[in-house]
Amino acid sequence: MGAYIENVAAWQESWDRQQEGYLPDREERFAAMLNAVDAATDGAPPRLLDLAGGTGTITLRTLARFPGATATVVDQDPVLLALARASLGDRAAVLAADLNDPSWAEALPHREHDAVLTATAMHWLPEQRLTALYTEIRALLRPGGIFVNADQMPDDGLPTFGKHLLDREDANRDARYAAGAALSWSDWWSRVRADDSFADLIAERDRIYPPGRTAHTEWLPPVSWHLDALRNAGFTEVGILWRGGPDAAVLGVR
Repeated sequence: MGAYIENVAAWQESWDRQQEGYLPDREERFAAMLNAVDAATDGAPPRLLDLAGGTGTITLRTLARFPGATATVVDQDPVLLALARASLGDRAAVLAADLNDPSWAEALPHREHDAVLTATAMHWLPEQRLTALYTEIRALLRPGGIFVNADQMPDDGLPTFGKHLLDREDANRDARYAAGAALSWSDWWSRVRADDSFADLIAERDRIYPPGRTAHTEWLPPVSWHLDALRNAGFTEVGILWRGGPDAAVLGVR
């Protein structure tokens, strides 16, 4: 879609600020993910698949760190995809796809990648679909390529204290919103809806995600589930790459 959006850089920055209000250690997880990419390629420019990549946040950071990288962003949200296209231009491919559809990968420009990265997105997929997706992702990696998923993944060994960590994180986030230090998710989308340059994109988004539709509940299994699922998908090595409070990034090596 070639929709024209005014002030793209400002919208991209506002998205980052909104996300950082939700996840203050957001850049730390991205740095850990890109360190893993660097290790997987010995510093060579990677071929990256940015899965559920939204506005292209991970791809933008990848291109800044690895000039010459080849990247593909996949998401379903037309507003976020339009921001990604406008921000990335011809530096990356940006594709619309529904990860709930097993055929989602058919339109990818490449069939083999050095790394597949995703952050704060897979919790919207139900267990059976995420299990299958892990297998599908492995098939898109070269031998020795890596997959990293960063999301809320409770630590099995801290069932009670982990809940305390999550409660404190929620309380601190609410305080930031109340003080006006950051926009909430709903506030950010309200501002998008108020901007006429997004009107056609919002109409398309509402067709995909009808307002008032009852969404399925977020599914947040413990980190052990993800590690087992990666092993069962055929990854040769799996482990925890990064942890910050109730969040973690798990890594699988093909």
